[in-house]
Amino acid sequence: MQMGSNSGSNRANVPEARQALDSMKFEIARELGINLKQGYNGDLSSRDNGYVGGYMVKRLIEQAERQMAGR
Repeated sequence: MQMGSNSGSNRANVPEARQALDSMKFEIARELGINLKQGYNGDLSSRDNGYVGGYMVKRLIEQAERQMAGR
């Protein structure tokens, strides 16, 4: 069962959020000491890419929790 037309893609549901997500990705990579660059990053390990993605999810959840708590 497909949950939407974007299922299985990496497109943002809110296209206007793309720049903010990209900024967050590069900020987190910098904090983790991972050399992420614009464009192709196929030379990075799956582990490093996973760290960046995992921390992005963690930070987005924290932001949503603060927003729901009214802070």
